[in-house]
Amino acid sequence: MWHLTKRWLYLIHRWVGVATCLLFVLWFASGLVMLHVPFPELSGQERLAGSAPINWEQVRQMPALTPETREVALEMRGDRPVWRLSPWEAAPHALWADTGLPAGKTKQAEARAIAGAFAGADVAELHLIHNDQWTVPGSYDGDRPLWKVSLAGAAGRVLYVSSSSGQVVLDTDRRERMWNWLGSVPHWLYPRALREDQPLWRQVVMWLSGPCILAAITGIWIGVLRLRPGKRRFKGGRITPYRGWMKWHHVSGLVGAVFLVLWIFSGWLSVDPFRLFASEGPGLTQQRAYAGMAALPAPPAAALAARFDGARRVVLNAAAGQAVLRVQSPDNADHLLDPRTLAALTERPYAIIQAAPALMPGAQLAGITRLTRPDAYWYAVRGTAHLPVLRLRFGDEAETWIHIDPVSGEVLGGGDARRRTYRWLFDLFHRWDLNLLLQAGPARQVLIWLMSLAGLISSASAVVIGWRRLRRPSQRVEARD
Repeated sequence: MWHLTKRWLYLIHRWVGVATCLLFVLWFASGLVMLHVPFPELSGQERLAGSAPINWEQVRQMPALTPETREVALEMRGDRPVWRLSPWEAAPHALWADTGLPAGKTKQAEARAIAGAFAGADVAELHLIHNDQWTVPGSYDGDRPLWKVSLAGAAGRVLYVSSSSGQVVLDTDRRERMWNWLGSVPHWLYPRALREDQPLWRQVVMWLSGPCILAAITGIWIGVLRLRPGKRRFKGGRITPYRGWMKWHHVSGLVGAVFLVLWIFSGWLSVDPFRLFASEGPGLTQQRAYAGMAALPAPPAAALAARFDGARRVVLNAAAGQAVLRVQSPDNADHLLDPRTLAALTERPYAIIQAAPALMPGAQLAGITRLTRPDAYWYAVRGTAHLPVLRLRFGDEAETWIHIDPVSGEVLGGGDARRRTYRWLFDLFHRWDLNLLLQAGPARQVLIWLMSLAGLISSASAVVIGWRRLRRPSQRVEARD
């Protein structure tokens, strides 16, 4: 029985390894690229930096706010101010702040002007697209079709302008795109033709990663069986019986064995197979109850104009029974104000704790923690974590946690026990994002590079071994001839 088991062990590793070794090389090499060049996105700070200051003199019309209004924002759209209204149960829409009329779709000339002003550069080319390689994710669905605007200059910068809102939603440059063809695209199996069909893409990732896990586990098992570290060493005092490429494959596979299995397994989990870790969180009804206001007060445009001449964006919403006015500019931290008095808001934990049960009806609030430093569940891989923050733990069956800004009352995130398990199984083992490593600066990158190089050597040597294995039958035929 043991002989038969080992026979199947070798057969599975050999032929599944031959079938998947190129994928391993692809994933390890592209993962190292992603460590330094992430997939293109436009951060909130970048969007503020490219936005024009609000022209307060043009703000002549105020939006009609009803109990159905969840949030209202004021910013510039091209050379005109615009109110953006987000209802609780309807699609967002916009009104010109100078006339009060609907803003409508973004036309070609407007998109050209918006992109040119945002980048401070001339527009070389502009056309309307549904998506391309960099805008295929579903997060852009509400902005389609998109104006793709190529800018003049050697950097090859491209901006994407929403046809529905007129907002710049993404920027890329030639360098970023080039490295992503070597990084994110192959690593995530992310070619546009496949990613457009999201269910199909998930299935492809799941069923390609599965055999890779099998190849890694059987390889470690065989590697340990063939290892002789004690007195019973092989000829010449070697701990491995192999030479050449097989020796490289054996030793590097064992050096990076734990990292390899955890990394491949966590990569399989990246698409949340079979929705094992899905978590819905508070629904729209619960969020509305937590806001706790019948209707938002009118934004005090005149008073804001007198105090915030360089503001890029003003947002009004409500949380925990308090209307919150957020004034944003690229050079300063957000100003959180009471819209009625323009007094700065301070932490209000009691009001938040009183309102928070509306987010989880029927669940008892089991614990409250005020975080002033990142921990294992509240941190940022890039940039800095939002602090301080209140962590509210509920006694529901799912053991839900919710993180809330203690000043604005904004719900910043959360999850249940399944999502916290996912944090360890995916985030830790795929990104190595313990705070100890994140705060160590280059040490984390050095660790990932060393472990990835071990995996890359193991998988690259497997390509050579597999190629030789596949050629062997034809070589035997040639020898007989």
